[in-house]
Amino acid sequence: MTTFDFTPLFRTSVGFDRLAQTLELANRSDAGGYPPYNIELTGEDQYRISLAVAGFASSEIDIEAKENLLTVSGNKDDQVADRKFLHRGIANRNFERTYQLADYVRVEGAELKDGLLHIDLVREVPEAMKTRRIEIRAGDERLVNDSSDSEVQAA
Repeated sequence: MTTFDFTPLFRTSVGFDRLAQTLELANRSDAGGYPPYNIELTGEDQYRISLAVAGFASSEIDIEAKENLLTVSGNKDDQVADRKFLHRGIANRNFERTYQLADYVRVEGAELKDGLLHIDLVREVPEAMKTRRIEIRAGDERLVNDSSDSEVQAA
């Protein structure tokens, strides 16, 4: 397995600590696992995470958003003591999945339907951070306006 050393990033950059930590976390985390999930782009600044959580009730699933980390966990009570399985292929084990969210991404809502947990996310960039267009005035426009004002004042 290849490992990456992000130490040079800390030495040559200022203010990118979170980026380096995110890269380290992504490098260490397992991309597969249980439960399987999809992440899709549903609009320009809208996303949806869908997790396959068949067999879990909404009361057994906990979704927590703290800072830029979304954690989804499922705790299934073991109620199979009185049941005898010949084959057990449906996973009913506890799980915890974490997702690193970008700045200004917030959880809009969650829905459990047909064995899939859908978590809707939206990115809301503050007005101060959005790109804005700056108009350029011609240098002689200001002189024309200034001379017309002085003519009006002189008259």
